[in-house]
Amino acid sequence: MHSKTGAAQWKEFIQGSIKKALSKGTLWGLSGLAFIAVYREILETVLFYQALWLQTSESGQRMIFSGFLVASGVLALLAWLILRYSTRLPLRQFFSVTSIFMFVLAVVFAGKGVAALQEAGKLSVNIVNFPRIDLLGIYPNLEGLGVQLALVLMAVLLLWKGNHGRDSLSRR
Repeated sequence: MHSKTGAAQWKEFIQGSIKKALSKGTLWGLSGLAFIAVYREILETVLFYQALWLQTSESGQRMIFSGFLVASGVLALLAWLILRYSTRLPLRQFFSVTSIFMFVLAVVFAGKGVAALQEAGKLSVNIVNFPRIDLLGIYPNLEGLGVQLALVLMAVLLLWKGNHGRDSLSRR
């Protein structure tokens, strides 16, 4: 809820600032606004990578760096393909795939976050008979699995609601 409120306020701020800059006809205002919007995203990304970097071992840091290089290469290739061939990305498929990646990351981070709180003694640990998969943030405890199950159920509900809403719109 909080992140949606912040995102909505940020969107309103950006849209209001764009309207002001366009109404005044100043390119500097629009350029400055674009800089601020991009800078904010870059700062969030840097903070995310810093937190990830500090929580991993040396081999994990090598994997993060390798992943960063591969992602940069893929991004450069996509940009080149789009510019070279004026290709329009199939946005629906693109955002579907990235949404799946984000969901998987949410499940992994939730499991690892609960495990970190348990290691710090801030959250109780109730062991259950379940396999441990460190890479996916799956640990055999009731608290972590409960949070991850809640995320999966929420995703299923949102998918069902999205598909149900789309079906009712197509019937009209």
